[in-house]
Order: sequence, then C-alpha cells, then structure tokens
Amino acid sequence: MPCMDDDSVQGLARLIRGQRVAALATLRGGAPNVSLVSYLHAADFSSLWLRLSRLAWHTQDLSRDARVSLAIAEPDDGRADPQTLARVTLRGEAAPVAAGEREAERLKRAWLERFPDSAVTFELADFSFWRITLRDARFVAGLGRTFNLSASDLTRAAVEVEMGPR
Repeated sequence: MPCMDDDSVQGLARLIRGQRVAALATLRGGAPNVSLVSYLHAADFSSLWLRLSRLAWHTQDLSRDARVSLAIAEPDDGRADPQTLARVTLRGEAAPVAAGEREAERLKRAWLERFPDSAVTFELADFSFWRITLRDARFVAGLGRTFNLSASDLTRAAVEVEMGPR
C-alpha cells in the first residue's frame, strides 16, 4: 500500500464501514450529476451495493454509462478547518443485480439489517440493487495526508484492519 501508516489504514476502514451514505456522481447529458445514496460495502472493500429506483436520474444515468464515483466523508463536527476531515473518493463500474440472483437475496437481508426502515422498497417494482465494482480510490486522511489507492490496496486495508495490527 502506498506508504499508508497504521492510523491511516484504520481511518480508511473506519470511514467506509462507519458511514452509511455516499455522494454518487454519474454523467447526465455529458455533465456531472451528484446525489446522495445509501450503500452496503463488501467485507474486502472490492464492491459497494446501492438500492436504487429506476425513476431516479442517477439510475437512468447508470443505464447509459456505468462509470461512477462515490464520495464518503467524515461528518462535519464543527472543527475550525473542515479540510482536516477524512474522506475517500471511490471510482468504479456499476452493474444491476438481477432480482433472481442468489446475491440479491443475501443483499436484501444485509440491507434490511443496515436500513430496516427501507423495507417498503422491496414492495416497489422500480427498486433494485446495483453493484459498484471498485477500481481505485483517493483517500484524504486529513490535511496533507493523501493516498492514491488501487482496488487491491483497498482490499489489503480491509483485510489488515480485520486481522488486527501488522
């Protein structure tokens, strides 16, 4: 991993695992479109899953161009310099998860555990899961602590934190 100290690795894992919403950027008519979405993360940070309505602009955008970016940020706690807040920008490719796939049933259970009040979306025909396969990321652990990460770097960070200190 590109010179990430243990605190930064821990911070990255805590950020991805601890937050529940991300800013999703898609391309709409050749211009950026950003919206707020809930997400699940793979244990190894190789993927994220979103539950999206086909009526939403971002879902329509994904149907035309699968390239996406998601930003996950530490909540603003009122500190004097918000540029010291940790944040990660993840880039990848989106693909729908077919309702009949085994993965969809597993995702439904995990989604309802994380977002119990979203059960109604499973009664509506326009909602489905989308898998974001991550290809790289840029993690800002704080002012002057920025790391460019590959998909394998993300997985190593997830595994290192899960297994304990190096």
